[in-house]
Amino acid sequence: MNFFRHRLNTFFGLPVLVLLIGATGCSSADDNASTAVPSPDTKVTELCQNLDKVLPKKVDGLGREDPEPRSALTAGWGSPAIILRCGVERPPKMVDPKVALGDDPDAVGGGVNGVDWLMEKQDDGSVRFTTASRLAYVEVSVPKGRDTSGVLVDLAASVKKAIPKGIAD
Repeated sequence: MNFFRHRLNTFFGLPVLVLLIGATGCSSADDNASTAVPSPDTKVTELCQNLDKVLPKKVDGLGREDPEPRSALTAGWGSPAIILRCGVERPPKMVDPKVALGDDPDAVGGGVNGVDWLMEKQDDGSVRFTTASRLAYVEVSVPKGRDTSGVLVDLAASVKKAIPKGIAD
């Protein structure tokens, strides 16, 4: 009888195990956003790693959910995710005279809690912010429909602490 019970458990246990493994593959971890990881030089990478260590656990009330692939150069909060990328290239509009003069309605400069940002409206309705006057460029993308007011406020202290003032290049 033990032999029969063992065979029965093996017979029914294997399909259940396969089903469980398949279901785990479709977990919420697959819902994470994905983003391109920047590839800055060694000095900027070190600054970005320092930023990653001091980033807040919540931004605008949303918990941290980092995008794939995992990297100390990227971070995310909420779903759809607010995505931070550190060590990005300088945005072309940052040196555009139209932006400097305030003549480009899709790109505006300004400061929040001691950190200067370039705000660029994207074609998909999202907004991208990039730090200015810092030794590394930090980009923050906020999805369409999400309020941006608390995002930069929540990130300012971390940026000030980890990315010194200066001109990145």
